[in-house]
Amino acid sequence: MAGDYGFDPLRLGANKETLPYLQEAELMNGRWAMYATVGILFTDANPGFPKFWEAGSADYDIDFKTLVITQIIVMGLLEALRIRGFMKTGESGLGQNFPFDPVGLDSPETRVKEVKNGRLAMVAFLGMLSQYAVTGMGPIEGFKAHLADPTGVNIYTSAVGGETVAFIAFLSCAPVWLIAQKQLTDGSEEEFKPIPW
Repeated sequence: MAGDYGFDPLRLGANKETLPYLQEAELMNGRWAMYATVGILFTDANPGFPKFWEAGSADYDIDFKTLVITQIIVMGLLEALRIRGFMKTGESGLGQNFPFDPVGLDSPETRVKEVKNGRLAMVAFLGMLSQYAVTGMGPIEGFKAHLADPTGVNIYTSAVGGETVAFIAFLSCAPVWLIAQKQLTDGSEEEFKPIPW
């Protein structure tokens, strides 16, 4: 499968029946995250638009109830068509086009690139949300503040600096512990399975 490098610590790929659905879910979440990161950067770079954390409470030409009803109908229809098409073809698509490839770029190489970019966008989106939660700044504003004073404005000097150091120390020690555990045991212990399938 595109983007499969054998890293599956939660053993989600052990169930072969649900694996295609999980791959499709990762692809769709990656696509939405790519849209979200571009949208956050665009609104952060243009002062005329509300920041992403303020956009939900901004006043628009459409009232809130109409917006919610429209979104439920449109997204419900698109999701129903997507799930129906996925069940028939096993491919991701839009409307009646499965796979959705309007410019003819579908190849194994582009599928891997899309999965990689989707994963990167999901991490970037989580980082942007975390940065706002900790500093109250958007990504571009935070980057400018860091460039102005790199030693004074960074993750280690933020409100979660201590937790960050502890997490990095844990990540640095975990591989040594895992390798030592594997080398020092006789192999008779049962494999660790956080998810029981």
